[in-house]
Amino acid sequence: MKDTFFWKKRTLNCDGEILLLDEPLVMGILNVTNDSFFDGGKYTDEPHVVARATQILEEGGTIIDVGGASSRPGATPVPQEEELARVIPAIKAIKKEFPASIISIDTYRSEVARQAAGAGAAIINDIAAGCLDKKMFNTVAELQLPYIMMHMQGEPGTMQHQPQYKDVVLEVFDYFYERIQQLQTAGVNDIIIDPGFGFGKTLEHNYSLLNAVGEMQQFGCPVLVGFSRKSMINQLLGTTPAQALNGTTVLNTMALQKGANILRVHDVKEAVEAVKIYTFAANNS
Repeated sequence: MKDTFFWKKRTLNCDGEILLLDEPLVMGILNVTNDSFFDGGKYTDEPHVVARATQILEEGGTIIDVGGASSRPGATPVPQEEELARVIPAIKAIKKEFPASIISIDTYRSEVARQAAGAGAAIINDIAAGCLDKKMFNTVAELQLPYIMMHMQGEPGTMQHQPQYKDVVLEVFDYFYERIQQLQTAGVNDIIIDPGFGFGKTLEHNYSLLNAVGEMQQFGCPVLVGFSRKSMINQLLGTTPAQALNGTTVLNTMALQKGANILRVHDVKEAVEAVKIYTFAANNS
């Protein structure tokens, strides 16, 4: 890990809409897939997509994260044409109903990112941080949209097959350092980092990274965390994804206390409540 510190980013330019990061934000998940681990198959037509977007916004979510290819452990890759056929109509439907909404596109493909931006997406959320599509960094630089880059060891189909690190925190930090440098060289201005909880990590790896969220502030980039109903809760508590809301809220609160800027969640209302309580307490300490 390099001993380098960056200026702390406090705004995101989302295609002309400025998002302030003075307080933590909530990103609501909208998976237009059939096989996501928690909500697969719920939002596969326009009325259900719009209803979910409405729910996210009404419950206080700031960003709607649209994904058309499941990245759950063991997931089979979706052809690009199918991913596009899922996400582009969804993005257009949301923007038609809510023109001012801020949509992120959850994809590791540069062409999907490009077409999604053309349809109205204003943030690129890449689980592979450019590792699965070498054109991604240049595409994001051309689009000049905020870029969320996540750490993942391997790829979804194999990432949970005995992941190994000598030092998970050190290796993830070095990964971010190197890729932030590459992105800045390419001309990307707004970079968000995501430790990738559950993506090529054991239970112990995940909690080591949770404990290091505070140290991630040194990169000067907003930090996004995604714990929502994941196995790092269920393995520990013996719960299922359907039973993991309480565990999710606990982890979200811990991450907020360590300086996380964006919570990516299925349950927007509960995450917004956690942010409100945390923010009020922090302002009255």
